[in-house]
Amino acid sequence: MSTTPARQLRILHSEAATSWGGQEQYIFRMFQAMRERGHHLEAVCQPHAVLAERLTQEGFKVHTLLMDGPANYFRGVPRVRAILSEGRFDVLNTHSRRDTMLAGVAARLAGTPLIVRTRHLAKKPGSLISYTGVPHRVTTSSEFVRRALIERGVPEKHVAVVYPSVDLPPLTGHSTLRSELKLAPNDIVVGCVAVMRAQKGHKELIDAMAPLIAERPNLHLVLVGGGSPLFEELQAYVQSLRLSRRVHMLGHRNDVPNLLEGFDIFALATRQEAAGMVFVEAGSMGVPVIGTRVDGVPEMMREGVNGMLVPLDDVPALTEAIRLLVEDRELRVQMGQAGLEFCRKSGYFSMGAMAQRAEEAYLRWLKELKK
Repeated sequence: MSTTPARQLRILHSEAATSWGGQEQYIFRMFQAMRERGHHLEAVCQPHAVLAERLTQEGFKVHTLLMDGPANYFRGVPRVRAILSEGRFDVLNTHSRRDTMLAGVAARLAGTPLIVRTRHLAKKPGSLISYTGVPHRVTTSSEFVRRALIERGVPEKHVAVVYPSVDLPPLTGHSTLRSELKLAPNDIVVGCVAVMRAQKGHKELIDAMAPLIAERPNLHLVLVGGGSPLFEELQAYVQSLRLSRRVHMLGHRNDVPNLLEGFDIFALATRQEAAGMVFVEAGSMGVPVIGTRVDGVPEMMREGVNGMLVPLDDVPALTEAIRLLVEDRELRVQMGQAGLEFCRKSGYFSMGAMAQRAEEAYLRWLKELKK
């Protein structure tokens, strides 16, 4: 994709959330990618937000204000209005309901040319005021989320998809996972990387793996991710099935690319996923992927080419999908190579592609709103 912007834009992003998850990583990468394309970006965050700290470290200007409660709201609106007016911003891009209602109202008062709300969640929204009443337009992290908003009542031409980007660490051809777990060269590893929440389907994945582990002494399941109390509950469940030697729970890790390179197969039986970028991350490391046919997951792979999809809550189907890849090494290699092409070499989920999609939507909408 082209790296030359059609017009340099001044963009202010707002985010009320203070933690560091997929939504905040999306915003952080957007800042990096849009700056690379020549745009000017600043942020409005709460003072204790991890995103504020990370953006400041990257050299971006971050305005901080508290957004919780009525008093902070009435103090915040005039302050953000002043930031927008003084900075002569072309675009305000909001990300959560709270900051949309604060910064979005401020932008309306300031006469900001374009107000955009980004929807990151898979579940259908309740009130539409933070999608149609305050902002002019909406971007979403997947086509599934876009369709959900349109079905809810947002005009079709007012919503555009801006897929997240993924970090693409270099392929090393080596992983420390097998030596860490003392695995044999012929052992087969099915791996999963996801925070330990019920909606991620870890129990269903364990249940799907159990009969295969009983059949094959060289098969292992590796679960990467933390999150109490489910982590402890799953540990107890694995012990009750007497699978502790074959199901390895590694908790939170900071070396996920290293671990992904040690997987033969990636599987995640998620119940809800706006996009599911972990499927892209696994595919970009040359690992075939298996997921559930829910929400935005089908958009993150090429079904039958670099991955497989199974119905939600169909544990036998999940077992058979894993079995197929376990038993067919040639298919694993073929799908892994296809994953490299789709997820890494095509540039479809690159930071440049993410920035260009956002830029094209901004420019199109700015032109429409001028009429």
